[in-house]
Amino acid sequence: MCAASGESTTIPAKRVLGLDVGSKRIGIAISDPLGITAQGLETLQRQNKRLDFEKLAKLAHDYEVAEIVVGFPLRMSGEEGIQAEKMQIFAEELRKRLQLPVHLWDERLTSAEANRLLRETEMSIKRRGQVVDQMAAVLILQSWMEHRAQTNRMPRDTARNDDQSEI
Repeated sequence: MCAASGESTTIPAKRVLGLDVGSKRIGIAISDPLGITAQGLETLQRQNKRLDFEKLAKLAHDYEVAEIVVGFPLRMSGEEGIQAEKMQIFAEELRKRLQLPVHLWDERLTSAEANRLLRETEMSIKRRGQVVDQMAAVLILQSWMEHRAQTNRMPRDTARNDDQSEI
C-alpha cells in the first residue's frame, strides 16, 4: 500500500524459465517472481518434440512465465558448433510455439560446475545424476539474471552479433 494515496503498489510477477537442453533430458529451473533467484524445478525425460514442448508450455503457463532462457552450447573457443546450431533451432521453435521471448545464454562449463557442486553434498551418486541437469539449468538462469541485474538491461543474446536479445 502506498501510504500517501492508499493505492496498492505491487510489482508485477515476471518469472523466467531456465533450460539446460540435452538429447535425453531437459533440466528446468524457475526464477522467483522478481527475477532475482533461480531454483531447480524438475528434470524432463525427453520423449519427442511434441510432448516435450507440451510439457514446457504447461510449465510456462502454470508458473506464469514471461520469458525463457535456454543454455547455448558454445565451444570453449567461443565458436558455435553443431550443438549450438541445434539449440538455435530448438529455441526458435520454442519461441514460436509458446509465444514468449526466448534467450540463448552461454552454458559453457555449467554441467561441470553443477557436478562439482553436487559432489560437495552428501547426495548419492544416483540422486546426483537425477538432478545435475536441473542444477545446470539453475546456473544458466542465475548467470543470465545476474548479468541483467548488473548491466541494468537485458543481456545481449550470446547467439547474436547484433543488439537483439531474443530469438
